[in-house]
Formats: sequence, structure tokens, C-alpha cells
Amino acid sequence: MGNIFKAYDIRGSYPDKLDEPTAERIGAAFVHLLNARRIVVGRDMRLSSPALAKAFIRGAMESGEVVTDIGMTTTPLLYYAIIEGKFDGGAMVTASHLPGKFNGFKLCREEAIPLSGDHGLPALERLVKEKPSQQSEQTPAGSLQVNTILDKYLDKLSTFVQAPQPLKVVVDAGNGMAGMDVPALLGRFPLWRFTPMYMEPDGRFPHHIANPLLPSATRELQAMVLKERADIGVAFDGDADRCGFIDEKGERIPEDLVTALIAGFLLAKEPGATILYDLRSSRIVPETITRLGGKAIRCRVGHAFIKAQMREEDALFAGELSGHYYYRDMGFTDNGILTMIQMLNLLSLKGMPLSQLVKPLRKYYSSGEINMQVKYKDAIFAALEAKYRDAGKDHLDGLTVEYSDWWFNLRASNTEPVVRLNLESNDKKTMEEKRKEVLEIIMETDPEVILKT
Repeated sequence: MGNIFKAYDIRGSYPDKLDEPTAERIGAAFVHLLNARRIVVGRDMRLSSPALAKAFIRGAMESGEVVTDIGMTTTPLLYYAIIEGKFDGGAMVTASHLPGKFNGFKLCREEAIPLSGDHGLPALERLVKEKPSQQSEQTPAGSLQVNTILDKYLDKLSTFVQAPQPLKVVVDAGNGMAGMDVPALLGRFPLWRFTPMYMEPDGRFPHHIANPLLPSATRELQAMVLKERADIGVAFDGDADRCGFIDEKGERIPEDLVTALIAGFLLAKEPGATILYDLRSSRIVPETITRLGGKAIRCRVGHAFIKAQMREEDALFAGELSGHYYYRDMGFTDNGILTMIQMLNLLSLKGMPLSQLVKPLRKYYSSGEINMQVKYKDAIFAALEAKYRDAGKDHLDGLTVEYSDWWFNLRASNTEPVVRLNLESNDKKTMEEKRKEVLEIIMETDPEVILKT
């Protein structure tokens, strides 16, 4: 089975780390952990997803549970189904943005509250390891219902559309699950002229990996935006809970600046609302939220932590540097397609090119996220603490060091064996100098550092 239990979900290569007997044990353990009687299950387009979903369902039905199978779908639609159907929990078979050989499970309790490394997943892992594989072909004791709620979900998304104006939109689904929902949604709004790219769900990812954070994954989209003279380009990950944006000049929009744009749009409708932002975000994000009358609150990285804090703060919206954007009005869940709608709303109402809307937000100079595989993590953090002892510091997530004209955050990834550095300054020269300085300290402390691309 290997180490498939991660900080936010279950994930591993198929079939060596994650196979059908393991999926069956996970299904049985999941309903036992939640004491669930009714759950809903969805899956993405990966070649292994049908078999893993079938096995999970078989395990979940062993004790007489009622399972509703909504088939091939997006993760945000699965979240919506849990909330709308008042299920005790739900499971999405997906490995999100990872290559096709991987698969996994995103698991939620009622109200689409995620199981995570802090809440639920360790207990589930223990149950899975305690339960031997049945590998049984006998008929489970529960019952299976097959259903689809796509139309109802699209009806809900459509309520967020405001005063659409003529726009040219290019969307790259990356052969992921957005290809099922986006054409149906945009077809309802003919003023948004839609150019599709790679809409056919295909778990082999024949064109490029479905990860909008990777510059290599958006090059074709950027070229198509220019060719079509489009107003905006949108790229989705495999299960459509994340997205990235391209402006009319073919330039990528940093994900934290998207947070600032959407926050401003939403605060115009709900002044004074609380907005959460990932602590790696540019200083322009809290400055924008505060300037527009909102309450800006820093948060840890990771969807489980952000969703929990949103509920505690009753936050209207949250944005993460990974391209996850979260909405109170969708049950405190992340939703890539709703984020696309909000950006189209913004363009429709402002009547300005996207590059012009973003320009005032490009105030600071960022290193971008630098990923490093390290051997002596604790020594690195200690060396940086000692070097910058006169700085403002906190440990909300890793180490954040702040000066008046520059800052950085170094944190260990919850999903990969790397540490991630984000550094920002008021000017380009200082950013480059401080980036070099911090990296030199890291590499002097740990000569075995490997920079990851």
C-alpha cells in the first residue's frame, strides 16, 4: 500500500501503491469512521478511476449503507452534491493535477467538510490497516443508486452570473473534468463567446498535464488567446477545483493577484466582509482587501485548513497561491468554474482589459515559488532564524520573516518532500539580492539541496 495517506487526501500510483483491494478497505473504513448511512461517490476521467470507484463503493456497502454514484464529475460538483443532498459524507476518486498513473481519494464528511491529516485521515488510515482485504465478489449488503445532478449544479452556478457583456473566452480543460461542465455552462450565456481547448475527458492527458501552475501547461492556451484576440484565457486542473488565468496579452496572471481581484469584486457587494489569503501571497492582497473595506486575515496553506478557518471566521472568500479559490456561498468549498464566472463578471462590469485591471496590483517584486529537496530541514530553519533575528517573525506555517521592504516564507510542503520559498520585495534589485542571500544560507547549511523545477 505504501504511504498513500497525505496531509489533505489519499494519493498514490496505480496499481502498485493504490489498488482495488485497498480502495475497498478505504470505502469500508470511511463509512465506519463517519458512522454514515448515506454517502455519495464521484470520479474523474483517469483510466483507473472506474475500477477504484467500484471497489470503494463495494467496501462502503458492506454494512448496509446507501451509496449514490454520480459517475464521472468534477470535485466541486461532488462537494455540491454532498451539501445539496444532505449526505453523511462523500468521496471523489481523483489525483487532481498529477499525471495519469496516479489516483486517489478526496474524502468529506457532512457539509463537504474535508477529512485531513489533522481531522480524520489518521484514524481512517488505522482502520484501513486493521481491516483485511475481502476481495469478495459477493453482493454487498447496502444499496446503490445512480444519479446525476449536473443540471441542478449548473443552475446554481448560473445564479452567480451578473450582467454578462460580450467577451471572448478561451478555456483549456486539459482533458480533465472541466470539459464536461464548462461547455454546458457557457452555452447558457451566448454573449460569452467560447473557444474550447482539450475538452474531451481523457485520463491519458494526451496534450499536456492538467496543472495550471506549470508554465508549460499554459503555453498553448496563451498562444490561442492571442490568435483569437480573446479577452481572457482559463486553464483548469484535472478535477476542476483549481484554475489559472491568462490576460488578453497572453500573459499569466499570478494566482494571488486573482485573489485580490475577486476580493475587490465581492467586497463591492458585501462591504466589510472577511477575506482569507494564503500567507505566501503578495502584500498587495491584504492591502487591497483593507483599502476596499474588507477584513484581511492570513491563513495556512492547504484546503482543509482554509475551509476550517473560513467557517470559524464566516469568511466570504479565500484565495490560495495554488489556484484554489473558496466561497462561503458554495458551502466554504473551492470551485474553479465559479472562479471563472467571477472573473468574467469582473470583466463584464468593469469594461476594461484584464491586463489593465491587474496592472495596479503588480506593485511588488516576487521570486515566485522556489522548490527545494533538502536533507537537513531543521538546520535550515534554525540558520535562517539566527540570520534574521532582528526581523518580525511568525510560525503560522513554516517560517515567515518580515522587514519593512522585503519578506519571505519558507515552509515544508504537505504534499511533496520539498521545502518551498516565496520572497517578495518593494523593488526588483532588493528581491534579487535577498533571494540570492537566502538561497546561499540554505545551501551552505545543507550542501545536498536539490533545486526542483
